[in-house]
Amino acid sequence: MSYLYQHGTLGALMSDLMDGTEKIGELGKYGDFGIGTLSGSNGEVIILDHVMYHVNEAGEVSILTGKERTPYAAVTEFKAAQKTVIEKPANAEEITNQLLSKISPNLFAAVKISGTFSAMHVRVSPKQEKPYPKFVEAARNQPEFSEEKVNGTIVGFYTPELFQGAAKAGFHLHFISKDRTFGGHVMDYTLGHGTVKWMELEEFRQHFPIHDKEFLEHKIDSEEIMKDIAEAE
Repeated sequence: MSYLYQHGTLGALMSDLMDGTEKIGELGKYGDFGIGTLSGSNGEVIILDHVMYHVNEAGEVSILTGKERTPYAAVTEFKAAQKTVIEKPANAEEITNQLLSKISPNLFAAVKISGTFSAMHVRVSPKQEKPYPKFVEAARNQPEFSEEKVNGTIVGFYTPELFQGAAKAGFHLHFISKDRTFGGHVMDYTLGHGTVKWMELEEFRQHFPIHDKEFLEHKIDSEEIMKDIAEAE
């Protein structure tokens, strides 16, 4: 049975709960493909073929040991059920529309887009220190990076509107280049040629940091969080 396993929620991260509450390596028990961040909303995590990559705010890529802690990450065992071959350039909007025409709006889905990108534009969340600001404030000063003619893979998930807050409704995508020197949270792209693969997921398994006192006692303003997600993501 296919499922998305998620530790923490995007809503909690947006509400300045940025402490790492789980070892990132623990998520490897539940999937080989995913996205996330590290304690302090430090950078972007890309999990691909069981390897966990981290992109820091300087744009540098490293491989995680698994001992690093995360406030928010999501994984699945990626076994693509469907595939489309892209033979001529297609921009992000075109590919998004193709996927939306095939994915149920009421199911989570994993998405993997591989090939040569004629343009890739990413941003990276800068590491924050306590007392943490609201995520949306930090997001206003995120470094951005661009590459042309870069080979690599987009990794990410589609979340139904109903689950906005647990994750970002719609697509949440990260990128890692084939040579593992460039990556981040995807803002825009054009795929020159490649493949788009996806799988709809039967279950959503939400893991909470039940031993974290700050999380247990913090009151989250859900209405404000929805506005912040819309701006930051």
